[in-house]
Amino acid sequence: MKKAVRFVAIIMSAAVMLAGCSAAVQESVGIAENSGQQGSGVGETDSGQQGSGGIAEESGKQESVADEADSKQQETDEAEASPADLGLNTDVKEATQFTIDANDQVYALLDFDDESELENAKRGLIAAPDELEIKTDTGKVAWSQKAYAFLEKDAPHTANPSLWRNAQLNHIYGLFEVADGIYQVRGYDMSNITFIKGETGWIVYDPLMTVECAQAAFDLVKENIGDYPVKAVLYSHSHVDHYGGVAGIVSEEQVNDEGILIIAPEGFEEHAVCENVYAGNAMARRASYQYGTLLEGNETGSLCIGIGMGQSKGNTSYISPNTTIERTGQTLTVDGVIMEFQLTPGTEAPAEMNTWFPQKNALWMAENCTGTLHNLYTLRGAEVRDGQAWAEFLMETLKLYGDKAEVVFQAHNWPHWENKNILKYIANTAAVYKFINDQTLYYLNQGYTSTEIANMIKLPDELEKVWYTRQYYGTVAHNSKAVYQKYMGWYDANPVHLRQLSPSESAKKYVEYLGDTDEVLRKAKEDYDKGEYQWVAEITNMLVFADPDNTEARLLCADALEQLGYQAESGTWRNAYLCASQELRFGTNTDEATRAASKGGLASHMTPLMILQYIGIVTDTMKIQDLTFTANIILPDDSYVLFVKDGVVLYEKGALLDDPDTTWTTNKAGLFAIVNKDEEAISRLVTQSGDETLLAKLLEGVTGFGDAKYFNIVEP
Repeated sequence: MKKAVRFVAIIMSAAVMLAGCSAAVQESVGIAENSGQQGSGVGETDSGQQGSGGIAEESGKQESVADEADSKQQETDEAEASPADLGLNTDVKEATQFTIDANDQVYALLDFDDESELENAKRGLIAAPDELEIKTDTGKVAWSQKAYAFLEKDAPHTANPSLWRNAQLNHIYGLFEVADGIYQVRGYDMSNITFIKGETGWIVYDPLMTVECAQAAFDLVKENIGDYPVKAVLYSHSHVDHYGGVAGIVSEEQVNDEGILIIAPEGFEEHAVCENVYAGNAMARRASYQYGTLLEGNETGSLCIGIGMGQSKGNTSYISPNTTIERTGQTLTVDGVIMEFQLTPGTEAPAEMNTWFPQKNALWMAENCTGTLHNLYTLRGAEVRDGQAWAEFLMETLKLYGDKAEVVFQAHNWPHWENKNILKYIANTAAVYKFINDQTLYYLNQGYTSTEIANMIKLPDELEKVWYTRQYYGTVAHNSKAVYQKYMGWYDANPVHLRQLSPSESAKKYVEYLGDTDEVLRKAKEDYDKGEYQWVAEITNMLVFADPDNTEARLLCADALEQLGYQAESGTWRNAYLCASQELRFGTNTDEATRAASKGGLASHMTPLMILQYIGIVTDTMKIQDLTFTANIILPDDSYVLFVKDGVVLYEKGALLDDPDTTWTTNKAGLFAIVNKDEEAISRLVTQSGDETLLAKLLEGVTGFGDAKYFNIVEP
């Protein structure tokens, strides 16, 4: 298990601070956690002397010595022993000429005079505050459009101009009228929240990611449209940015007391748990790179992620659905509003659905259409999505509603109006996913590997010029890898790759064979000066994995990644490059303010079966591999047999053994106590009979992931 090295650099200049490093990095004086020694990043040791990278000013390199001659000799010896001075430092850099030239080429590719998407993004604006900054009860900034005021000018050299334009469109925020009785609040979170006016109240679609953002959006609606009761909340799919803010709209008590419908597609809760709980620790850490939550918003930092500005950092919540949509064509009338549903499983989410409003000729597309190419694989990590199915469902949408739709609106970005535009919008979106699926299969059947295909594939010329299929969120390259993974898995048929060395082991052997790492770094710097940033990032990152304390390698890798970030059209790629660059310079950022927090979240709604599965996930089997036993688990409404076999946690629902080794009588809270290793709660909530030592032995293996919350990504 990789552990994060928690430290920050003392040597940042004011320019670095203004250029986008996190507040925690800027304000703290860092040393490695617990040890008092220097961490693997760039900084000072606890003695105040320069760490192993030679970055501090020359005046700080030498200790005071009494004898001047000895001092000069010491300087000579150190110069001979130290790496070549490559002029590297922790400063955020400006765009190089190679980056400027690469970004200038984008203007020749795309029609920047076409402002149809800008017109769509602005259409129907009813109200918006002059500045938008949403805070939690503790004063933490949960969401800010104020921070992106710098976007109100032409693209700088440090940004791909296509991404800059997309960020400007996503920066348009406020309350908008989509159609008669349909309103959206956009730009108040990563996603949109939609309010459909019924006869007496609101039907709310996708209540954002965090409670504070949803509350602020609802307040804007109340102030400008009216304060009406909520009759239903609909979750279009199983991603947290579409249900996490629900407590900002209704409470669980209101749902129960007032009969408010919570509507979701079949399989919603199961997939929400699988994605956000089972793999939640790893996903949360990786999401910080994807969404750029470690970065400041500025010309050299985070811009947007294509589907929105970024991830909010307030408190998430959850209320279980009480109404399930089970088939396409199923209809539901709520407060006089007729809704017809189209299930689209396996598209943008494992459980997802579109909605047709026949009274308004309005089509809700969930996240199946947006203002950008979406992901068949998301960088934060998730099950790969099916490009073939995605295209087929969109073609089904056209068949069902295409000839009738007068407006299409969705959970991200802005609507599209007029039937001819809508038909083209949905067809073009279907075409890009079908192309990526089919062209990848064409190449893989010729024997090309995933990496080779990612470097070969590009959209047909006409599709490449469509603004809403540009690669602001997903990319053709990494989506092609998702198709390869879906059909072929990770293995490329080369047996050399069956049992590869770990990155650190391999890197150390490369260094051993290469010999003089200083010479490697000099050559890498020459290639950097030629604009070969991808190769420089690869070779220097290999050196970092061989020796995380190689300061020159860290800094050169950071500089190369930074230029790649400036050139990236994908907002998520830009964020990933720049977050990695920041962490190579200053170490892993462990500031909790960079993350959203749970407020009565999804985990408390897990079923006993889900909790038992999670017990297996949080258990380090290797610590208890000698443990084998059986246990009857008796719950108020169900029973399970737990089989622990060589430390592996197995279970069977609806069964009891005649002669188990132990019996635990408890409830769901007791199972959570086991997951959390809460001995006091276990003693209150779990009644044991039989061998009462077995639960304690199991708990020895229940370690969880607390020490891996901020695991390293770009270093070992």
